[in-house]
Amino acid sequence: MTVSPATEAGLSPWREVLDRVAAGDRFAGLLALAPGAPASSDADNSNKRGLSAHLARPGGVDVIDVPLPPGATSYPALTPDLNAAFWYERVIADQTGITPEGHPRPAPLVRPGNPGDHFLPRHVDGYGLFTIPHGPVRSGIVESMEYLVETPGEAIPHLNMRIFYKHRAVAARFEGRSADDGVLLAERAEGTAAVAHALAYCHAVEAVAGLEVPRAAALVRVIHAELERIANHLDVAVRLADAAGLAVATARFAVHKERVMRLVGAACGSRFGRGVVVPGGVSAVPRVEEVQLAALEKAVTADAEALMATSSFLDRLRGTGPLTPERAREHGALGPVGKASGYDDDARAARPYDAYPQLLARAGGPPEPRQHRDGDALARLRVRWDEVARAFELVRLAATELATEQCDHSSERIVAPAQRPPTAIGGRAVGWAEAPQGEVLYDVTVDGGRIERCQPRSASFHNLVLMHEVFKGDILTDFPFIEASFGLSVAGAAL
Repeated sequence: MTVSPATEAGLSPWREVLDRVAAGDRFAGLLALAPGAPASSDADNSNKRGLSAHLARPGGVDVIDVPLPPGATSYPALTPDLNAAFWYERVIADQTGITPEGHPRPAPLVRPGNPGDHFLPRHVDGYGLFTIPHGPVRSGIVESMEYLVETPGEAIPHLNMRIFYKHRAVAARFEGRSADDGVLLAERAEGTAAVAHALAYCHAVEAVAGLEVPRAAALVRVIHAELERIANHLDVAVRLADAAGLAVATARFAVHKERVMRLVGAACGSRFGRGVVVPGGVSAVPRVEEVQLAALEKAVTADAEALMATSSFLDRLRGTGPLTPERAREHGALGPVGKASGYDDDARAARPYDAYPQLLARAGGPPEPRQHRDGDALARLRVRWDEVARAFELVRLAATELATEQCDHSSERIVAPAQRPPTAIGGRAVGWAEAPQGEVLYDVTVDGGRIERCQPRSASFHNLVLMHEVFKGDILTDFPFIEASFGLSVAGAAL
């Protein structure tokens, strides 16, 4: 990570950010620094407040700090020049009360606010238009959030979202915890991506402490991350099949997902892979039966091929909820959402970590995107099947290497006492990992072995805002297909 100030006299405070994005870097996030948090490389900052922008590039993530004057109550909004900052600046206003001047809609996002804060002017004019409030309580086990659909009765010309029902103030809960204990909270920030969040957090702590993860531990991390990816993509298939009324396919993929979860549970004692990733390594070596894995892969592949040969199913996905390649690139869309629109910035390849560089090389590189550019629900599902196939291969390669005599995976080699974060470590670093939904980022500041500040950013938060704009030409019955095809977590978005 590199940190640089954006304080050139006479220029917009965002000039460096905008120039870097124009040059090809991806805008990866924006957060507020509380008074006393490290900003730039200046040690004397006890009275400073500021903002930090994250920019992803090949090989790493850079931080650009924008200082704010003492007592500042506002700053020039970045959103008018960089639309991807739209939700980030609303969260900053929620957390700090500092207003982004010029923001098109600085209403609360992750805090409820007052009823007047959420007044929505009508975005679509015409005869017979009305607003359908869908949620926050919905059927089944769907997460709580509220969609406000402006419609003349069938088409969806405009959509708004309220996600604050799932807000748990996760970032604030990190403060004061030991660097070791922080991972317990990280892996509970977004339950569907517990391993990815634990990895991103631990990568940041390991960078602060200067720790190098043993090879065996790096392989274990890949195994659990890829099993998590398979389970998530199968869950998307379940939801899409259910939306199409395909009862047999819904049941089949639900069984396959359950088999993956049980495989994870048998490997580590937690169906969500919790307790495996720790700062400095992993807690134990998993038991992965290759015969069981091969049987599962064969069954999933067969059912996926059958589903993708079902014309009535494909008809519901084709052309539904399209995200244009231009919009995906402009926003920096992550994971399957971006890849389905021709934009691919997979952190496993672009900013490699753990055992991914060697395993991906042996597997022939990351999954080829097959030039997906339609950006619709069908393209997003096809990307997921590509990733499932590669995930099975990566798990198999990692498990095989773990089983060889050349890889010493005794418990002492997985997490040796010297590999744990020293109690007096201090500093700031950014860690990342590729979750099933896309890149997860953790910006972590540690002082004396205790977390002074930890700001997680999930792919769900970065991508969910795009749901606002993919309904053009779609109707109400397309809604469940679009939502399911995004495969995001509301809890992860409303951290």
